[in-house]
Parts: sequence; C-alpha cells; structure tokens
Amino acid sequence: MSSGPPAADPAREWGRSGMAYLTGLPGPEFHAPDFSRAGVLEHARRLAPEAATWLTGRAALLGLTRAGRVSAGGATQLLAARDGWCAITLSRPDDVAAVPALLSADTVADPWPALRRWVATRPATQIVERAALLDIPAAVLGETAAASPRVRETGPRERLNGPAGLLVADLSSMWAGPLCGQLLARAGATVVKVESPARPDGTRAGNPKFFDWINGSKLSYCLDFDRQAGELRDLLTVADVVIEGSRPDALARRRLGPDDIPPRAGRTWLRITGHGPQSRRPAFGDDAAVAGGLVGRFVRGGPVFCGDAIADPLTGLEAARAVLDSLHRGGGELIEVAMAAVAATYAAVPTCPARSDQPVCAPQAPDVAGVAAVLGADNDAVRHLVAERRCLSC
Repeated sequence: MSSGPPAADPAREWGRSGMAYLTGLPGPEFHAPDFSRAGVLEHARRLAPEAATWLTGRAALLGLTRAGRVSAGGATQLLAARDGWCAITLSRPDDVAAVPALLSADTVADPWPALRRWVATRPATQIVERAALLDIPAAVLGETAAASPRVRETGPRERLNGPAGLLVADLSSMWAGPLCGQLLARAGATVVKVESPARPDGTRAGNPKFFDWINGSKLSYCLDFDRQAGELRDLLTVADVVIEGSRPDALARRRLGPDDIPPRAGRTWLRITGHGPQSRRPAFGDDAAVAGGLVGRFVRGGPVFCGDAIADPLTGLEAARAVLDSLHRGGGELIEVAMAAVAATYAAVPTCPARSDQPVCAPQAPDVAGVAAVLGADNDAVRHLVAERRCLSC
C-alpha cells in the first residue's frame, strides 16, 4: 500500500490495464472503449502501485468484458427512469424472486424487459425507495456526495509499528472488505476470515480462483454467530483490527458491535457499508458506483458502467489505507467507509477526453498465491491463538 508515482499518460495506462476493455459500449461494431475515467486509475495508483491489478483482476479471472449499460458481471443494469437514470442489481435469488412484488405483478417471466418498461414510467427516487423496501439493491445515478471515511475514537491509543504481527478479524464478505483484509495479510498481519455455516461468504460459491485470490492468505474460522456468540466475542476482544462488512445492526443486535466489545488499546474497527451507517439499503459494487456517479460518458443516449463492480476494489484499497492511517495514529478508532461515497470521491476526479490512439488490452489474470482454506479448516488454530492472546493480556 505504498504510494506510487502517477502514470505519465493516464489514457495509455487505462488502455493497457484492461480498464478500457471493461468500460464502454460492447461489440466490435461500436469500437467504443471509454477513456473518460482514466484519471480514476491514476488516482488509485497513489494508494497502491498495483491498483490496476486489483481493479481488473476479477474480470480477468472470470473472462468478463464491457457490456455498456449492463455490468461486466451481468447482474446490474442501468435503466432509464422518467427523470434520469438508476441502477438495479439482481445478483441474488431473493432479488429475482422479489421482482414481481416490485412491479406489483403476479408473475414475471423475464425480469429485465419488465423492469425496463416499469422504470421508464416512474421517477428514479421512487424506484429506489420501493426497491429498498424489498431489499433489492438499487441506486439513483449520482445520488451520493463524495465523503472521506468517518472516524470516531472508541478507546485508548497504543504505539504500533504497522500491521505486521497484528491479529485481524475479517467478518466481511464478497470483495471490498476481504480485499482490505488480504492487503493487511500481505503486509504481515494474521488475518482470520470469520464466516457463519448458515451464511458463508457468497463468493465461495462462485469462481474459486477469485475467492482464492482475495482470501488465500487467511485463516478460516467458522462458527454460528448466535449459538457461539461467546467464541466470536473472545476473538473480537483480542483482535487488533476488526473488519465488518455487514449491516451495522447485524452485530449490534447480538451485542458484538464496536461499543459492546471490551476496549483494547490500539484496536481499529473498520465498518464498510453500501450507503453509510444510517442506511439499511443493500449495495453491490456496480450499483454503489452508480450512486456515486462513477460511470462512463453518455453515449447513444445514456451512461455506461465503468470497469467491473469498481466501487468494490476502490473501497477495499481506500479501507486498507484508512486502517494503516489509523494504526499510525495509534488506533483506538471506529472507521466507517461507504462504498457509494468512495465512488463519488473518484467520480470527482477530472474526466479525460475521448481517445482512439491508445491500445485496448484485455485485463491480465493476477497471480493467485495459494488456495484459500476450506470453511472452518483453522478453527482449532484460531481458538488456540485466541487463548494465547487472552493469557498474555491477563
């Protein structure tokens, strides 16, 4: 996570990295890769010189390409509302199952054509409000303002020498939080990936190479958050860093939130949300990017998606930097990072003019260092580690 020099030519780096391959209208008949957001990569490289790999790695592993107003991963679409644009994500079976209720229909054979017709007759804010009631991820284009992470002191500080040797409890899932945990692991921290047997990380069911890439350096700890809440409390009590990626009340109602765990000098608690700690709306990388206004230029009447679920990796990079900054200050903080606000921050980076003189390369698959642990494979080792730390603190 050290700072790197800015690219000499942002457009050239954008094309070579694979980001132009992932942004713009699809198909050879258009030849329309989009270079307007090239400054985003340049800005991200100030956090991590290898930022391009983190932004394009999933697409390379899954063989994705640009699809215009359909996300590269296929689960999110940009739809024209009566007064603007919005994004809707149908990535989970429950999202698809909720579409008839959203449309007030008995059945819906094909959700996307029906959604396009329904959305076109309504204001964008009304669409998103109704989707939120049904827990469907949705966003109005540009609804969120740029904002830095929120930081609140929660306990005493302690002089720390960076992440090496620290214990990180990673309760997050999918991409942003796990990427933050992976970056801390690569910096020398011991990272414990915590999952519930009832709801393991959803990316375990997807491409195994992507899961290995993001989680390959972590210990796997599987326990029931309700029946084994005491064990989870023990881990959180001795952890130096906690990464939380669920809705804030998911831990708070079990009395496992940052204000419920006994204070530990220097502990940094990172909370990643979609739309901020006061919002219960779900979010994924593509719709969160739309909320922040981080889209490609308008072509053929509308915006296009920028990259692959770009709010996810950008949030992971920003979250890792926020944790490192907190450790440098001595910790003792709760840091709250909203994916949509991160996207809005990058959307504020000046856009670049259209280019047709630069290469458009497919993203290169990242090196996958090792295979991630099987669910719960390290339970005994984690319990031993927690017991050792509890003894040292006695």
